[in-house]
Amino acid sequence: MAVPKRKMSRSNTRHRRSAWKAVAPTLVSCANPACGAKHLPHRACGECGEYGARGARRQVL
Repeated sequence: MAVPKRKMSRSNTRHRRSAWKAVAPTLVSCANPACGAKHLPHRACGECGEYGARGARRQVL
């Protein structure tokens, strides 16, 4: 296992960790006009089960 030669200062540690940012997920509207719920792109809608224009799929609970 690698061990650092020197102690990393608080400033350098925080500077290195400043790149660790949480990113909000991109949401799209459901293609079903009756639903319109927000869901992740390239995923089936959690409300109605539709995936694009492919129609409703059976939901696994």
